[in-house]
Amino acid sequence: MIAFVINSIEPVLPWALLWLPGILAAGVLGLESRRTARTEYLSPPVRQFWGRIAVICIPVGLGNAAQAQHSLTVADPAHAGAGVGQIAFQGVAVLLVMYALLKLPYGTQTRGELFRVVLDAGTVMLACAVFLWHFSARFALAEGDPRTLFPALALSVLALLAVFAVAKFLLTSQNHMDSGALRMIGVAVAIGALGPILQPLVAPIDPNLFPDMLDLPALFFCAAIATHLQRHARTGPHRGAKPARRRPFSVLPYVAIAAVDALLIVVTWSADGADREIVVASAVLLTAVVVLRQITAFRDNGRLLRRLDHNATHDALTQLPNRVLFHERLRRAVEATDGRPVAVALIDLDDFKEVNDTLGHEVGDQLLIAVAQRLNGCVRVDDTVARLGGDEFVVVLDNADPAAADLAARRMIEALQAPVTTDGHELPIRASIGIADGHAGDDPSVLLRQADIAMYDAKAQPGTTFRHYQADMGGRADLGSELRDAIRDDQLFLLFQPIVTLDEDRRVLGAEALVRWAHPVHGTLAPDAFIPVAERTGLIVPLGRWVLRDSLRRMAEWPAGTVLNINISARDLREPDFAEVVAALLAEYGVAAGRITLEITESMPVDLGESHAVLHALRELGVKLALDDFGTGSSTLSLLHDVPIDEVKLDRSFTQAPGDRVTVAAGVAHLAQAMSLHAVAEGVETEEQLQRLRTLGYTAAQGYLFARPMPAADFEALLPTAAVPA
Repeated sequence: MIAFVINSIEPVLPWALLWLPGILAAGVLGLESRRTARTEYLSPPVRQFWGRIAVICIPVGLGNAAQAQHSLTVADPAHAGAGVGQIAFQGVAVLLVMYALLKLPYGTQTRGELFRVVLDAGTVMLACAVFLWHFSARFALAEGDPRTLFPALALSVLALLAVFAVAKFLLTSQNHMDSGALRMIGVAVAIGALGPILQPLVAPIDPNLFPDMLDLPALFFCAAIATHLQRHARTGPHRGAKPARRRPFSVLPYVAIAAVDALLIVVTWSADGADREIVVASAVLLTAVVVLRQITAFRDNGRLLRRLDHNATHDALTQLPNRVLFHERLRRAVEATDGRPVAVALIDLDDFKEVNDTLGHEVGDQLLIAVAQRLNGCVRVDDTVARLGGDEFVVVLDNADPAAADLAARRMIEALQAPVTTDGHELPIRASIGIADGHAGDDPSVLLRQADIAMYDAKAQPGTTFRHYQADMGGRADLGSELRDAIRDDQLFLLFQPIVTLDEDRRVLGAEALVRWAHPVHGTLAPDAFIPVAERTGLIVPLGRWVLRDSLRRMAEWPAGTVLNINISARDLREPDFAEVVAALLAEYGVAAGRITLEITESMPVDLGESHAVLHALRELGVKLALDDFGTGSSTLSLLHDVPIDEVKLDRSFTQAPGDRVTVAAGVAHLAQAMSLHAVAEGVETEEQLQRLRTLGYTAAQGYLFARPMPAADFEALLPTAAVPA
């Protein structure tokens, strides 16, 4: 810089001295790039990129040397144009740069996103072309000297190709390069592309002065900074780098438009006609490109919004309306003012869980998709077929009286008669259909509950059949209504069955919370009497919340080392906010998350697609998860693989099996040990069973041998003694 200023005032220094930094800087950049390429913690694509840049520095340095030699040896440097060697070497360098950029892996992009990137890169390139025309190319064209014109055009084309390649690279989402290094690469290319526009400004000072004496060292300096930033960024997959966050738009094309618009204002007031026309035409072209880009962005955004709306109201697997849209359609049907008949048909696939357990979830998914297509194809256009979750489907039959609902049910049965063939398996379909007949003005929740009751009545019939809801089926509905009151009026209470160690001390580890219902008429009801009703009526969720709250309220008074097992339902796991509810209750009562274990029954139809996020959110809280009644279902291994389990509870049927039938109990113990799971045996009633379990490797158990389920006060009395009497 100093030498350039001195010679621009009075040329006292050798002109070769001013060219030397640009040649040496290419060598320095090559060494720095090579050093970056050998940095082991960078990802392979990044190391390969900088290795290629190191190689590219060779033709770049030779091109700079050829340019210096040409300008120092010709008689008229200002009008000599570029030499053949300079154009050849720099052309090779530009092609190698484009190759190096294209070899870098880009992020996954849609066709529309890639098209907009090309438009944005083209916008930047066209803006650079306008500046090159205004400040450089038009002067060479005006002189008409082929020695100046053709080399200038060749160098301009090379510069524009480099700008396009780098702009496309900078605008494309990718995770490997450091963002700071990317910015410095962009600055370096901008310097190299726009440097020639200074030629008309420095040429009148002295014909031996060239902008490249300044912009080449600056370009290489920025590139060398990029290598430094890349070496110290430690990005890439080996460092756990996060995926690059996509920006909704890039500022580069808009900066290019603003620059051209500013140039347009200048030339409007000061330039000649030809220059003004070209700049104006370029501004119009750039505006058209940006408008085209925005149109494609708006179209893609519209498609995205429509997709989001569809996903919010439709089931991801079957593409049928989901529970949200079903309730909306049913509400709309019953809000009609003409008193039209409305029917709701609830369809449940029988034995679907066995398909999942024996053939895998993929086959089960294909069965659900086939059933969805058949149901959707046998109803009227105005009817709505929806999937409620799992293997439950529901149909809103708008303006359908009982006779029309009969016809619809028969069409469904006929559609489901043929078995589904998938993955080499022929799967027969057996379904139970419950129909609730209503009218506009009825309560949607009542209709759905009646259809549910009728569907369970249909399950008692052989084969695929349907039943209309009748008043004499209302016993379950009445019990459900009473259960709602029981939850509200505190008719429920908890009993606690101790879980103890199987050593000689039989130390109390904790307990399992068991809910009971103090029914005002029927007396104390066990869970078997009301849990199925709670599940069918949707009351299982508020019931589960009550059990959680009361359990944690009791635990707040227990010693810190005491743990509690609490049963939850599959319906709980389908509630998106279930983990948040658990976290809030733990915080409210000051109970550590690691002190509770949530039990999932192994035979429970857990929908991993809907429950996966909730299960992992619970684990992140520190809550433990257990599989209850372990060994009774056929999905044991798949559940252990798919669900983050901490504990297994051996079902009482295997605990109480005769001594010569302990294979399952032994297998569960070995499996738990291999998978580092805590194993608890349920239903221990005799000393013989205890000794056998201890021999098999079990360390904890519960059962009548130790204690029956007891009120909280009785259980708390056991805690200070730390043992249950033998």
